[in-house]
Amino acid sequence: MAGWDANLIFDAGAHQGEDTEFYLRKGFRVVAIEASPRLASGLEQRFAAEIASGQLVVVQAAITERNGRVNFFENTRTSVWGTTRPEWAERNSRVGAPSRCIEVEGVTFETLLHRFGVPYYLKVDIEGSDMLCLEALRGFAAKPRYVSFESTKTSWKELLAEFDLLRSLGYHRYKVVPQHTVEAQVPASPAREGQFVEHRFPAGASGQFGAEAPGEWVDRARALAICYPIFMLYALFGDDGLTTKHPALKAELARYFPPPAPAMVGWYDTHASLD
Repeated sequence: MAGWDANLIFDAGAHQGEDTEFYLRKGFRVVAIEASPRLASGLEQRFAAEIASGQLVVVQAAITERNGRVNFFENTRTSVWGTTRPEWAERNSRVGAPSRCIEVEGVTFETLLHRFGVPYYLKVDIEGSDMLCLEALRGFAAKPRYVSFESTKTSWKELLAEFDLLRSLGYHRYKVVPQHTVEAQVPASPAREGQFVEHRFPAGASGQFGAEAPGEWVDRARALAICYPIFMLYALFGDDGLTTKHPALKAELARYFPPPAPAMVGWYDTHASLD
C-alpha cells in the first residue's frame, strides 16, 4: 500500500494561487500554505467556494523548525521573495528588493503532515526553507509519490546534499525543469494526473507535475550534469553574479555567452519520483 493520499496535493508557498488553481481544476484536494497574511487573505477570497466545499484548506503560516511566532521578511517589491531567512532578505535588498519584517505564525511541516496526511504530490517554493519540508518526511513511513522544489543555484555542496536527501527518502528519478519557460507549457492530453483541463500557466507558476512534468526522468548523475551549466551561468549572470557586481564584464562575456544564455539563469525546479 502506497500510504499517500492519492487525491491530495500540498502547495507549500502558494503565493497568489497560481498552482493551487491548476490542482483544484484537475480535481485534487489541496492544502495551500502561505506565510504572508496579505497573500493568504487573497487566497481565501479567490477560492472561497473551494474552501466552503472542503476541496481547499488555506494554512496561513510559515514553515519553520519549531511551532510558534517567527519573523517573516515580506518583500516590498517582489511578493514571491517573502522569506523567514535573514540572509535571503539581505540578498534581496542588495539587488534592489527590500523587505519589511513582520511576525507570523510558524509551524513545522511534521505538524501539517500529521494534521492532513501525506500528499500524493508535494510542491515546495518557500524561499530558503524548502528542505524543511523534505527533511520532515524522514519521520513518516509513507512519502509523497512526487515532490518538487526550487533547486539551489549558488552552492554545489548544498545541491549535492539535496540529492543525498532525496535518495535517502527513496527518490531515485529526477527532472530539472526550467520554470522561467513555464508559460510555454501545455497541459498533457490525455491527462496523466487528475482530469484534463485547458489551462494557461502564468509566470511564476510551477506548472505541470508528476507524470505530466516536462522532460524525461533521469538518474542522479544525469541530473547533476544538467545542473552544472546552470550553476556556471548563475555565477556569471545571476542576482549576485559577476556581471551584476561588475557591469563592465557584460559586454566582454557576451562574446562567449551570447543570448539566450543570460536568460537561462532563472528559476529551476527539481522534480523527484518514487517510481
